[in-house]
Amino acid sequence: MTGAHATVMAGRAPMADTHVAVHAGPRPRLRRIVLGGACVFGIIVVTGTLTRLHECRSLHASNVAALVPSVNVVHPGGQAVDTLVLPGILQAWYSAPVYARTSGYLRQWYVDIGQKVAAGQVLAEIDTPEVDLQLAGAKAALGTRTAQRDLARITSRRWDRLNAQNAVSQQETDERRGNLAASEATRHEAAAEVERLETLSAFKRIIAPFAGVVSSRATDIGALIVAGTAASQPLFTVSDVTRLRLYVRVPQAYAARMHEGFVAHFTVPDYRNRQFGARLLHSSDAVDPQSGTMLVQLVYDNGENLLKPGAYAQIAFTFHGPGPQAPPTVRIPASSLLFRRDGTTVAVVDAQDHVRIRPVSILIDFGTELEVTGLTPRDRIITNPPDDIGDGDPVRPREGGHGA
Repeated sequence: MTGAHATVMAGRAPMADTHVAVHAGPRPRLRRIVLGGACVFGIIVVTGTLTRLHECRSLHASNVAALVPSVNVVHPGGQAVDTLVLPGILQAWYSAPVYARTSGYLRQWYVDIGQKVAAGQVLAEIDTPEVDLQLAGAKAALGTRTAQRDLARITSRRWDRLNAQNAVSQQETDERRGNLAASEATRHEAAAEVERLETLSAFKRIIAPFAGVVSSRATDIGALIVAGTAASQPLFTVSDVTRLRLYVRVPQAYAARMHEGFVAHFTVPDYRNRQFGARLLHSSDAVDPQSGTMLVQLVYDNGENLLKPGAYAQIAFTFHGPGPQAPPTVRIPASSLLFRRDGTTVAVVDAQDHVRIRPVSILIDFGTELEVTGLTPRDRIITNPPDDIGDGDPVRPREGGHGA
């Protein structure tokens, strides 16, 4: 029995092990499923959290970026330190308005605009009946004063002889001498009046003060001529155009480079394809405090009679050789200027995209562009800066090319 029982027990043992193995198999698989689900859930949670954090950061960055203004920037144009181009006006070497010195009516004029005249040539004649009558009366008065003077002289001589013979008193003799002196003085006064009226009468003939060209005529036959009033206007204008003066205002930065004998070239609208040479004659040697420029005068020999006084010209000063160096200049848009308490400035964007307020000095105003000092072609200038922009403000620059 013992052996059979052992056999039976021995036969049951494997069955128990098999049952245990059958029931123990699904548990690790369930654990792995649970762990896998937890991992997936954790990944989803972490991914969602990171996504929300990224979106929050992106939104914050977008809001911060929206607060930074966008600006258009340009680079200054090329430098122009060797050639300076400025506007100027041509003027006649001599120009004289010819006025009437006596009143009357214009009898005749002999020259018109554009005609050449010689020095002393008669331009017109004035009919002066009043002056003629005054001159006739003055001559008659001079004759009377002359006769009175002659009579006083004879009387004075006679009384001198009588006084020598003690026939008259010394007092009476001195009275006759005094009458002679008074008569002589009144005669000189009458003669001076005649000379004055003769001079006025000579002004009836309007003459040219020098050789030149008649550039204006403002009278005609029968016109009333009133001399010596504020409303008087010149009857003619005579201009000497054999040489022309050219006046130019040069910026202070170039004033030291202007010297007598400097040759510049200029052009005029009516001869677009031709250049003319002018020599610097004088300068004012003073800078105008309002414009910051110095007035210089050039002379052009107009022997060909091509150019006319009053014409507009563009003068190009080209500098060569040693001398004071002009400061480096660049051209910028006029819209980039800022007018602050410290003076004229521009807003420049640095390498970190922050604003830097930079002072500049204006040399030449070309209208839409300015030639200034204080900048380089590598600078980035804000073209239309807002009035409230300040030093150190962050900006987002947009390249817009070159200023010139």
